[in-house]
Amino acid sequence: MLSRPRPARIADVVDGVRLRAQLTAAALDCIGDETGTRARALHLLHTALFRGRMIAKERLESGAGGQETAQLISAVADEVVSALFDFTTTHVFRARNPTEGERMAILAVGGYGRGELAPSSDWDLLFLRAYKPTPWAESVIEYMLYLLWDMGVKIGHASRSIDECLKLAREDHTVQTALLEARPLTGDRGLGAEFVQRFQTEIVSSDPRKFIAQKLAERDQRHARTGSSRYLVEPNVKESKGGLRDLHTLGWILRRRYGGDGEAATYVDQGIFSAEEATIFRRAADFFWAVRSHLHFLLGRAEERLTFDVQPELAQRLGFAENRRQPAVERFMKRYFLHARDVGMLTRVLAAKLESEQAKRSPLTLSRLVPPRRNDNLPTGFRLTDGRIALESEATLDSDPVNLLRLFEYADARNLDIHPDALHAVARRLKRITGPVRIDPAARASFLSLVASPHDPGAALRLMHETGVLGRFLPEFGRVVAQMQFNMYHHYTVDEHTLRAIDVIAGIEKGVFGDEHPLATTILPKIANRRALYLAMLLHDTGKGRGDQEVQGARSARLACRRLGLPEEEVELVAWLVGHHLLMSDVAQKRDLGDPATIARFAAAVGSIERLRLLLVLTVADIRAVGPGVWNGWKGQLLRDLYRLTEAAFHGGRTDEAGVRERLAEQAWAVRAEVTAGVASTPAFAAWIEALDDAYWLSFDRAAVTWHLAIAAQGFV
Repeated sequence: MLSRPRPARIADVVDGVRLRAQLTAAALDCIGDETGTRARALHLLHTALFRGRMIAKERLESGAGGQETAQLISAVADEVVSALFDFTTTHVFRARNPTEGERMAILAVGGYGRGELAPSSDWDLLFLRAYKPTPWAESVIEYMLYLLWDMGVKIGHASRSIDECLKLAREDHTVQTALLEARPLTGDRGLGAEFVQRFQTEIVSSDPRKFIAQKLAERDQRHARTGSSRYLVEPNVKESKGGLRDLHTLGWILRRRYGGDGEAATYVDQGIFSAEEATIFRRAADFFWAVRSHLHFLLGRAEERLTFDVQPELAQRLGFAENRRQPAVERFMKRYFLHARDVGMLTRVLAAKLESEQAKRSPLTLSRLVPPRRNDNLPTGFRLTDGRIALESEATLDSDPVNLLRLFEYADARNLDIHPDALHAVARRLKRITGPVRIDPAARASFLSLVASPHDPGAALRLMHETGVLGRFLPEFGRVVAQMQFNMYHHYTVDEHTLRAIDVIAGIEKGVFGDEHPLATTILPKIANRRALYLAMLLHDTGKGRGDQEVQGARSARLACRRLGLPEEEVELVAWLVGHHLLMSDVAQKRDLGDPATIARFAAAVGSIERLRLLLVLTVADIRAVGPGVWNGWKGQLLRDLYRLTEAAFHGGRTDEAGVRERLAEQAWAVRAEVTAGVASTPAFAAWIEALDDAYWLSFDRAAVTWHLAIAAQGFV
C-alpha cells in the first residue's frame, strides 16, 4: 500500500483571507458593472474550488486516507461558501443597517455538516433566518445558489427559521437526521449558535427510541432495495449493506442516544465500544471513503456502484498488487467485503447495548417479578439473556475452545438467537481454533450437527461465517471467504453464494419452493444421506481460483470430510458431488436430450438413483443462488426432463432413440394441450399451431408459450 503524506493545512490549499481580498478587489475594479463583477467572482471561486479538489486528488493518489480526503474537500467547500457569502452580503446585497429579519446564518447539514464530502457529493446547505423571509434574504440566497450552480456544484438547500427547523425535525426523521449534524459555516454566529443549542435541548435531549426505530426501519428498506447482502460482486459503496450508509446510521444513532460526534472512538469511555471496535470503525470508514473518492475522481461524477469495469483501476489506485494466488482486483474486493462484514459486527454490538438499556428501562411488571427459568437447561457456561443464548463469562470460551462451536450448536438445537456480546467474544478468539480443535471429536460432532440440522442450517452457518468461525474451522471454506466471482453471471461472492444455496436446499426441504420445484421437493425426502447433500453444497465452490474448479473442489472436499471423521463411503460421495456439481446443468442446457446417447452417457456418469437425486437438488440450489432472475422455468423444465429420462434408464426403461423421442413427444403434447386448451383459434391458427414441432414446446416454459400464442393469434384475426 502507498505511504500516506502528511495531513494538509487548509490554508495551504485554499487561503480564505486571500480569496476574500481578491473578491473585494474584483468588486472594486468592476463598480457599476454587475455582469463583470459576477464573472470575476465566479472565476475566482471556481479556481479556488478546482485547485482544492485537484490537491485533494493528488494527495489521495499519493496515499492520503479516505476520511482525510473527504474532510479536505469539505474544508475547501467551507472556504468557498464563506467567501461567497461575504462577497454577496458586502458587495452585492449589502444591508447597511440590518434588521432582525436580515440576520442570516449558513449551516452545512447532512454529510457536509459532518465535515466529509466526496468529490462529486451534493453540498447540503441550510440558510437559517431569524425571522420570516425578506426580499433581502431571498436575493442573497438566489444569488449564491446561481453562482454555485454555475460553478458545477450540486446544491441541496432549504431556507428556514429556527422554529421551522425544530418543528420539521419533530415531524420528519429525515430532516432530524440532516440537522443532527448541522454545522455553522458563516453569517450571524449568534443565530447559528442559538440553533445548535435549541436543537440539542429540544430534540437531541428528548426520547430517542422513535428516531432509532425509524432509522433501523429505513436501513432495512435500503438493504432490501440494494440487494440485502454485504457480498454483492458489484456493491454500492454508499448504499449497500455493510457500506458507508450503515456506518452513518450507527453514527446517527450514537449521536441521538449518547450525544457526541458519532465517531466510535468517542464512546469507548462510555463502554459502548471497545478500543478495538473503535479502530475497526475508523478503518472501515477510511477505506470506504477512499474507495468512494477514487471512484468519483475516476468517473468524474457521483457514481457509487463498484462495477466490474472500474474495480481493476480502483485496485491499482488503492495500491493493491497481484500475487501468485490472487489478482490485485480480487485482493481489493476481498478487503472491501471484510470491512463490510466488520460493519455488521459493529451494528450487532450497538444493537446489544441498546437492547440491554431498553430492558433496564422497561417498567416493573408481574412477569419481571417471577423468577426466570433456569437458563432453559443450558449446559454450564451458557445462560439466557433477553431471550438469547449468551455466555456466563468469556472464560467459557477460554477454558474449552470447542465451546466456540457448541455456542452455535446449542442455539440451533433450542431455536434461540445468539447474544451479540457472545458473538463478538467468539470473533476475538478465532486463533484458538487450531489443528487439534479441528479434529477434536466433540468439535466435529458439533459442526456436523449444524451442517445437517433439521431446523435452519443456513442461519447457523451464516452466523458462524459472520464471526469467522466457519472459515477458521473449515479452512477449505475459509479460502473462498469474500472471494470475487469476476463475471457478469454471478451476483455474490463465493461464500455468500454458497450460503444462499444452502438456504435454498433448506427451503426445498421445508416445501417453500413446492410450486417452482415440484420434482426437487418430491425427491429430497427420498435422499438417504442429506448430510452429504449439505456438506457438498458447503464445499462445492472451494476449488474456485485454484485451477480446474471441479477437480480442485473434489480434492478439497476429500480433505475436509476426512478431517471431519466421515466414513470413507460418505467422503467419496461428497467428493463426487463437488467434482460433478456442474454436470447436470451442462448436460441439460447444452446437450440434445432427444439423443439417447446423451442420456446413456449421463446415466453412466451418475451411476445411481441416489446420486441422481442428490445432483438434481444440488443443481437447482446452485442455479437459484447465483442471483435474482437467473433461475427460470425453462431451466427447470430441462432439468426435470433430464432427471426423468435418466431415472427411466436406471429403472430399465427404454434408452433407444425411439423410446427417448416417444417420451419427449408425450411431454410436448402435454404442454401443448395445457396451453392451447383455452385459446380460441381459427382453422388457420390451429393449422399454424399444428405445424410447430416438439422442440418448440419443450424449449419454453408455459408462461412464455402462452405469451407467444397470444401475439401470434393477432395475425390470424
